Amino acid sequence: MPSLPRIRRSRTRGAGEVVARPAPVVHEVTASGLTWVNVVAPDVATAQMLAERFGWHPLDVEDVVSKRQRPKVDDYEDEGYLFAVLHFPFYDKQIQRLNAAELDLFIGHEYVVTIPNRELHPVTRLFVRCEEDEAFRDQLFARGSGRLLYEVLDDLFDYCFPILDKIAHKLDVIEDEVFEGRSHEVVRDISNVKQEIISYRKIIKPERATLRVLERRVENFLPEELELYFDDIVDSAERIWDLLDNFKEVVEALESTNESVISHKQNDVLRVLTIISTTMLPLFVITGIFGMNVLFPGEGTTWMFWVILGLMLSAILGMLGLLRWKRWL
Repeated sequence: MPSLPRIRRSRTRGAGEVVARPAPVVHEVTASGLTWVNVVAPDVATAQMLAERFGWHPLDVEDVVSKRQRPKVDDYEDEGYLFAVLHFPFYDKQIQRLNAAELDLFIGHEYVVTIPNRELHPVTRLFVRCEEDEAFRDQLFARGSGRLLYEVLDDLFDYCFPILDKIAHKLDVIEDEVFEGRSHEVVRDISNVKQEIISYRKIIKPERATLRVLERRVENFLPEELELYFDDIVDSAERIWDLLDNFKEVVEALESTNESVISHKQNDVLRVLTIISTTMLPLFVITGIFGMNVLFPGEGTTWMFWVILGLMLSAILGMLGLLRWKRWL
């Protein structure tokens, strides 16, 4: 049995030196009796500190510090808080492809804690606005933790639509290039867009059911007049899924069309080569006959050379006429 290839690891200088990783910064803002805590990629110590402060279950701490969790909602009615895990798409520059960013949410009657595993710009922008705009912060926080959570999720889902617009633009460009004679060049572009759509679908598909559960469980933290707000979040997820379904059909149609165009071009090349070989076949027969090592009338004369050329020209014209008559040319 052949052995598996070993992974080559590059040797780094100064392997004995230990670089201290800076502790994650816990950002916090409070108004109207409500606290919003935002911390990006916390370590174990920071997660445990927050768990002790707000009274979270130890399993939630493990979920926060783990690498990847599926979207889910855990309702702790006795402890008075809700824990949710959601995923959102972002463009990963390292792999140059869409990837999933995880957002862990804790919501209680007096606090909201957002813990993304990487910086999510909509969350950061909303948090900075709450810090700088006192009137906006007081107005938002006075409506309760459920309304604050809605604003966070609404900004995140609004952030998803520009990515869909970019995918739609790529599909339009690919469609133009297919019919402009660049079929071979767009094969890689079609593959890249198809991979982006697949990655996006893998992120949104499990999230749809999670949002429906979150919509039912978050009612405990919302006033009655705000219970319909989370319907808008579910509708946004469904619109995203519908667009991804359309993009999936479009990219599959473009792939099929591109293959048809390439096949049509190959058929044109084969048709030309077939015509050339067919018209040359009588010439090979004539030259083969007169090239035999036997005596024939007119051998060694000049006029016989012109007779053979005339026969060859007549054969070419005859074959072209036959192909034209059969509408093969």
